[in-house]
Amino acid sequence: MERETLPVDVLIVGAGPAGLACAYHLKQLIKRANESGNGPGEVEIMVIEKARELGAHNLSGAVMDPRALNELMPDWREREFPVERTVEDEGIYYLTETGKFKTPWTPPPLRNHGFPIVSINRLVRWLGEQCEAEEILIATETPGQQLTYAGSRVTGVQTGDKGLNKSGEQKNSFEPGALIEARVTVLTEGTRGSLTKEATDKLNLHGEMPQTYVLGVKEVWELPKSLSTRGTVYHTLGYPLGDIFGGSWVYSMRDNFVSIGLVTDLAYKNPYTDPHYNFQKFKQHPWIKEMLRGGKLHGYGAKTIPEGGWFSMPKLYADGLLLAGDSAAFLNSQRLKGIHLAIKSGMLAAEAILYSLKKDDTSAQSLRIYKDLVDASWIREELWQVRNFHQAFESGFVGGMLQVGAQFVTGGRGFTSKILTGETSSHMRQVKSLGLKNRDEVLASRAKEFDRELTFDKLSDVYKSKTLHEEDQPVHLHVADTEICRTKCRDEFGNPCEFFCPANVYEMVADEERGGVKLQINASNCVHCKTCDIMDPYRIITWVPPEGGGGPEYTDL
Repeated sequence: MERETLPVDVLIVGAGPAGLACAYHLKQLIKRANESGNGPGEVEIMVIEKARELGAHNLSGAVMDPRALNELMPDWREREFPVERTVEDEGIYYLTETGKFKTPWTPPPLRNHGFPIVSINRLVRWLGEQCEAEEILIATETPGQQLTYAGSRVTGVQTGDKGLNKSGEQKNSFEPGALIEARVTVLTEGTRGSLTKEATDKLNLHGEMPQTYVLGVKEVWELPKSLSTRGTVYHTLGYPLGDIFGGSWVYSMRDNFVSIGLVTDLAYKNPYTDPHYNFQKFKQHPWIKEMLRGGKLHGYGAKTIPEGGWFSMPKLYADGLLLAGDSAAFLNSQRLKGIHLAIKSGMLAAEAILYSLKKDDTSAQSLRIYKDLVDASWIREELWQVRNFHQAFESGFVGGMLQVGAQFVTGGRGFTSKILTGETSSHMRQVKSLGLKNRDEVLASRAKEFDRELTFDKLSDVYKSKTLHEEDQPVHLHVADTEICRTKCRDEFGNPCEFFCPANVYEMVADEERGGVKLQINASNCVHCKTCDIMDPYRIITWVPPEGGGGPEYTDL
């Protein structure tokens, strides 16, 4: 197939905080270097994004440490950066099924006083505007389908084809994807990006241990009156997670809106664990129920978060390639913050690119300066302090809290210098070994609990995500062997995909031809959280980008 070839100097895949910060900072560095007579000359920078428009795949709700943004744009406040509220009131609570206990003090990692509460959607759009003002090319509706190589060197990206039907045949609207050739390709795709996964396997960029993930399920509510006239941040532990690592957040936003969500660790044992169901149970707590009384659900979304920390980070560079943001696991799991680390990692990637372009050498040997820059920055200092945090909870909630207490005293070490863990899905145990009830009875019982006023089934929530995919296109969720789903997986794990997916994408339906059941993939529901790619116990599910523009349509809230 003949494809258009687009040569650029630097290609950034993913227009999130890391990718846009990288593009903007690189442009500034090049301008300054050229003005001083020590620059690489004209450099063409291109950012590609799979969403229909900037921010469409970024759901509202985060408390941002402004440290990196202060370095990227010291005048960000004067540039009308979108702040929902500034944190003035905060608290941490331990929840029982009906009660709550506020901690007498807020641990330093969770102190947010003075930090801005932001909508990530609006933040991304604002960063995009700063980049476009610098004449940086940003192409939306342009997913990276696969990397291109010359031997072990990454030479760019092939973008996705458009206009294929479900059978993969060309429709009248067919447009072949382009070949974008680049001297340096930067992957900032977010969590479990398909190109990052490909490059990690092909180029052996694996960290010391596999990445560990949690799933955040979140909603945005409009309340009858504002939760607070001050910026309010609540975090909770305990109910409804029990011994599973995780917790919730409540953030007040502008007007009468509030962001509320629950993080569930995906390294759980029970295959019937359902993060979406956990979140609905959380809202039934008397405190939260009263908080949301009379309110209206405005938006829904879900996102996996890489929480493995320093020892799970992949190798950050290869010939012609850099990784930044969530793609490289730059996230502080103790603080539940990653925006500042994403921005800073994008800036350091830009500095490494400038160094390599000036040398006219974008090999791994030259780009490895990126790792040196990271190690010399406050990123390493911050993440080293929490290097064993998430892994500490492998022994359960109580054991984890003891480990964390020891880590505070020992600068992140705890009782063990390096805690390593296995693949997230490897923690799941088989139904029979746990003596669980019949999976169909469990699903039917839970379905009766949703009242569609406070609590919602998955389809009702997905509707609020405004998720939209072209119906007549190839399914972007590839299952290598569906026979495993209807037989082995059903018998051993009870088809956990029906539980862990927060969007009702996977459904076991009656098989009229063969009897029993078969897998039905409702790909149009997918909110791009990548949980299935992570949690399938047989590792036969692969998430790839759908046709450009498909997915959730998160708004500025």
